[in-house]
Amino acid sequence: MHGTVREKTNVVRATGTGTTSLSNGAGAAAVLAAGFGSFALGLIATLADKSAGIKSAMIFSKPTGPLSGVTTSAIVVWLIAWVLLHVRWHNRTVNLGRVGAAALVLLALGLLLTFPPFADLL
Repeated sequence: MHGTVREKTNVVRATGTGTTSLSNGAGAAAVLAAGFGSFALGLIATLADKSAGIKSAMIFSKPTGPLSGVTTSAIVVWLIAWVLLHVRWHNRTVNLGRVGAAALVLLALGLLLTFPPFADLL
């Protein structure tokens, strides 16, 4: 019978012949990349709101306006971050607590930057 045992951030799967360690780096890379993408969305949206030059550069589709470039750029940041972190961490075990905390901070900052009263303070 197969079972799993969790020790800190390292997951060990018990098999009939021994144990094998599973890395959590690929999942952690996805979580942190989502934080980077969220922050990028807020930052780019605020920059486009504050700068006419950036605003006009973000118009990828005229009917949608600068929102098309803001969201597309944030998706590109998210994908690049995910690929780079995945390549670096896919075979490693990383501290999920620290990664999760960093991702939540980036998400919160990204949310704040998309909130107009906060962005107007900058």
